[in-house]
Amino acid sequence: MASYLASIYGTEQDKVNCSFYYKIGACRHGDRCSRKHTKPPFSQTILVSNVYQNPRHADPNCSMSDEELQKDFDSFFEDFFCELAKFGQLLEMHVCDNVGDHLIGNVYARYDMETEAQAAVDALNDRWYAGRPLFAELSPVTDFREACCRQNETQECNRGGFCNFMHLRYASPALVRELHHELSVELASRRREEERGSRRSGGGGGGWKDEVGGGGGGDWRSAPRAADADYDRRSASPARR
Repeated sequence: MASYLASIYGTEQDKVNCSFYYKIGACRHGDRCSRKHTKPPFSQTILVSNVYQNPRHADPNCSMSDEELQKDFDSFFEDFFCELAKFGQLLEMHVCDNVGDHLIGNVYARYDMETEAQAAVDALNDRWYAGRPLFAELSPVTDFREACCRQNETQECNRGGFCNFMHLRYASPALVRELHHELSVELASRRREEERGSRRSGGGGGGWKDEVGGGGGGDWRSAPRAADADYDRRSASPARR
């Protein structure tokens, strides 16, 4: 019996636990759902709710071109990625472009270590972004292929932005490659500095991870960037902010 229950956990056959919450970390029924939303005590993945504001969702009369919208999103993606990268090795970051209340603007990030994800959650819940408070939590999502709408990938989803599975908005591939490259270089440099510091102090603490989350809250993007910023030419690392 136990093996059977384990095999259906989080699936549609599970009558106790919500399959949507298990797959995407969010449910359109919220607290009114008839099934359990069991929040993980530890996870590599975090969810920061309702962060990204698509100009076309915010303003039905938005006159921005597709190119301008992509540039605006790339600016957001870079800004948020660089901030999340301060907490550890960020393996992937995804941004929802759904319009349903439980998914709109959600940012999901998966770290290499569970301790890094927890540090990010602890710090972000004391932060503001673009004049709005952040709400971060650990997420049960482990496989984003299962969380995403497959029909949306082929532009066949008839539910559009109201789909209950993730419709992701993608940053420019060149930007994503650059950010991950810069992060790997920065992490390698920090680890070398941590090892040197540990040797000098006889094995004591003081590494960069001990400093994560220090400095309190604050709004790190209280004003938008200049619309014509050249985001393709950068000379600093992801930790530059």
